[in-house]
Amino acid sequence: MLNKYPLWKTLMVAFIVALGALYATPNLYGEAPAVQVSGLRGVEADAATLDQVKAQLEQNNIAYDNIALDKGQILTRFKDTESQLKARDILDDHLGKQYSVALNLTPNTPDWLASIGGAPMKLGLDLSGGVSFLMEVNMKEAMAKAKAGLVGEFRNDLRNEKIRYRSVKEDGDNIVVIFRKVEDLQAAESLLEKRYRDLVLTTDEDELLIKASMTEQKQKEIREYALQQNITIIRNRVNELGVAEPLVQRQGKKHIVIELPGVQDTAKAKEILNATATIEFRLVDTEGDLTSALNGRVPASSILLTDRDGKPSLLKKRIMLTGDHITDAKSGFDEYSRPQVNISLDSAGGSKMSNGTKNNIGKPMATVFIEYKATDKKDAEGNIIFEKVEEIISIATIQARLGKTFRITGAGSQAEAHNLALLLRAGALIAPITIVEERTVGPTLGAENVQLGFKAIMLGFAFVFAFMMFYYRAFGVVANLALGANLVLIVGVMSMIPGATLTLPGMAGIVLTVGMAVDANVLIFERIREEIREGKSIQQAIHQGYEAAFSTIIDANITTLIAALILFAVGTGPVKGFAVTLSIGIITSMFTSVVASRAVVNAVWGGKRLEKLSI
Repeated sequence: MLNKYPLWKTLMVAFIVALGALYATPNLYGEAPAVQVSGLRGVEADAATLDQVKAQLEQNNIAYDNIALDKGQILTRFKDTESQLKARDILDDHLGKQYSVALNLTPNTPDWLASIGGAPMKLGLDLSGGVSFLMEVNMKEAMAKAKAGLVGEFRNDLRNEKIRYRSVKEDGDNIVVIFRKVEDLQAAESLLEKRYRDLVLTTDEDELLIKASMTEQKQKEIREYALQQNITIIRNRVNELGVAEPLVQRQGKKHIVIELPGVQDTAKAKEILNATATIEFRLVDTEGDLTSALNGRVPASSILLTDRDGKPSLLKKRIMLTGDHITDAKSGFDEYSRPQVNISLDSAGGSKMSNGTKNNIGKPMATVFIEYKATDKKDAEGNIIFEKVEEIISIATIQARLGKTFRITGAGSQAEAHNLALLLRAGALIAPITIVEERTVGPTLGAENVQLGFKAIMLGFAFVFAFMMFYYRAFGVVANLALGANLVLIVGVMSMIPGATLTLPGMAGIVLTVGMAVDANVLIFERIREEIREGKSIQQAIHQGYEAAFSTIIDANITTLIAALILFAVGTGPVKGFAVTLSIGIITSMFTSVVASRAVVNAVWGGKRLEKLSI
């Protein structure tokens, strides 16, 4: 029988639309203002912190709806923004510098809906608010790090070729190598000229020294490399933060723009983004006198460092391995349920670790955490001066020759181990960066954008609804039902996909989808009219209208979908937001315009003897 769906097919259409409606429902409940308290530098909020927060709120007569401790964070919900702001100011004053107190918005989704994965759509920076950073890369530190790297490479090359030298050191913009014999100087000159063609070498046989300086091209390459690598590493860190639709891009010669939509815990974001963290592995100097070192007599081949508790240790200056060779780092627990970080190295790093530990089995090795912190001081050129902070994480005895994978312990808590693994996995910044501008988009402005965007969508729908009902009568009602189902499915799919984010351009994509969705129904209905004019029966006209228009609809939508996928692949920020909603809208519109609308047509007009059709 023409134009009759089997029961299972009708039920399938109804189920898909109902499922989309179910997961679109959380967007109707809205969000409640909240204050989030989270620890900094690995500190976790605990039951004592929770009691402290409750006491402060009750002492200041601030009413709250709900307060909960989850995964080391405290989230307090309020009825209005006035209470939220007042609570934030009070808690910020009383909790000290160990905790971040940030404004937040938490969904009002019912527990039963949240238990099956129901959650509202994530909104972009322009809709939900968030934070935008302008960060500056310290190029002076990048150059200093490059020169320090060359000093180490010179020493290794000369040592490997058995060329004797007195010292290799930095001297201003130059690297100076001093020798004892002319023969060693000449051999070194020949070696360095072959291996470092981008350096300018100046030889002084009277002073028995070689001066090496970087060409302008080499310095330019180092600055460009520092900027590009920092952008890559920051992107990795943003991904680790779980921010949807982030924007990370360069601005000028030494600036990076970062937009984090929906981020309320700005202190946490700044801690992760701004950290220039890495680790070094050094042998403990067991032969040196620690007491003498504490009195200022540190051996020339050693350095004096302390752990987090202030306990000093004497370490060898020579670095066994740096964090540059780390390819992966994951936090976990050891056999005694203590936090640890499992580390994987690249082949060069595995080789260095293997060579460094094979002759030192039974000796203690220290894991040193290094971080650069911005100070309030600036140099003569106006660059912010960074302070190098070195801290011993752990000292462990080398039990066997280590390779490409091993573990380090000593982190104070699981949160600190997680943060350390995050920073090591994302990579150490090539040069320190500092935030020169921070811009916050408040939720009020975002709410206004949502309201205006929603108004635009509703107006678009209203005009299309009116036109379709006027021009196609009863079949126009079917098209309008399909359009409504399409909007519900778009919202439902956007809510179900973890990484999908609705932006203001994304709303424009929804409006465009409305026009494209009704396009398919116009093609079908016009084909039905054409078939009726040619004298075919009503049922044959309906059948032929859907069948003949299907290939045209598929072709038109597939080409648009390809364009949307290309936009998503090469675009950033707002362009991606537009491409996401357009792609989802194209797929859902093909389902609602062809399959769902035909299910309604078949249910109302299918299998009946009809003399005329309201189209």
